[in-house]
Amino acid sequence: MSDSKDTPAFNMADLGASLKGEKGNEGLVCILKDKLQTLVGTSSGYIESLPHIVKKRVEALQDLQGKHKEIETKFFEEKAALEAKYRKLYEPFYKKRYDIVNGVVDVEDDKKEEDSKKESTDAEKGVPEFWLTAMKNNDVLAMQITERDEGALKFLKDIQCSRLDSDKGEKGFKLEFFFNENPYFKNSVLAKIYYMEDENEPILERAVGTEIDWLPGKNLTRKVMKKKPKKGAKNAKPVTKIEQCPSFFNFFDPPKVPEDDDVDDDAAEELQDVMEQDYEIGSTIKDKLIPHAVSWFTGEAGDGDEYISEEDEDADEDDDESEEEDEDHEGEENGHKSV
Repeated sequence: MSDSKDTPAFNMADLGASLKGEKGNEGLVCILKDKLQTLVGTSSGYIESLPHIVKKRVEALQDLQGKHKEIETKFFEEKAALEAKYRKLYEPFYKKRYDIVNGVVDVEDDKKEEDSKKESTDAEKGVPEFWLTAMKNNDVLAMQITERDEGALKFLKDIQCSRLDSDKGEKGFKLEFFFNENPYFKNSVLAKIYYMEDENEPILERAVGTEIDWLPGKNLTRKVMKKKPKKGAKNAKPVTKIEQCPSFFNFFDPPKVPEDDDVDDDAAEELQDVMEQDYEIGSTIKDKLIPHAVSWFTGEAGDGDEYISEEDEDADEDDDESEEEDEDHEGEENGHKSV
């Protein structure tokens, strides 16, 4: 193996060449190069300063790391195959869920036939506001939904997720929101695609959303502000101004990576924060909402519901026991004082 000082850890030219091949990423390349220029491709001098025998040991560790990488690559390949297998197994369940939620099929009722018929004449088909309720019970998604959005989201009948075609060199996932005909927009499907740099690491390249074809006066992402003219002004008509406003439907208009080179540090940091927040919303829908929609609808699921290890359980039990002992000890002290 050659000495580590002869091989730079990272090459900025390689970074630029690899990322410039991606459409629309020129601005991101510039940002990355500016941010990383002082961090990569330049040795700290520490490894070179080590004694020869220590450097040889480091080389042996690098060999081990390389072998670990080979096994890790196989792991990711098998993981992708396993995920694909189970996605197919999940599909029938998602189909049945869709049918029940949207009243395509019904479930057997063990009530008396007369009572059942009486209720069925008044009841709506399926499960009304299923997806809206499920989304509002998730903290991440609830923060994005305004009161105005709820009217449109009541028409949401299904959300689906699919992987991009890796055979075409695409990495990432696609979210599709299926809507019944509604008085807000003409689209029957709104989609959001996340293009990833790496399937196994949450490194977002860019996101693309469907352009919503809003019906006149129904755009939930805009609000019309009217300013009354000053008294005595020649033009007595109010001044109309359209402003962006908070809405879940802004999700389909993701942040754009600037194509020009003139991006300051604050703008780059703000862009990164917005992209991270956008990815968190998409990941929440993909990993939490879609697979466990029923539990979110009923409220059984929760952001704080995590599996804990036996060690944590033992620690909690120890804490409970110590609290009980403290209470007993205080009781004894109080008893002695009252004597």
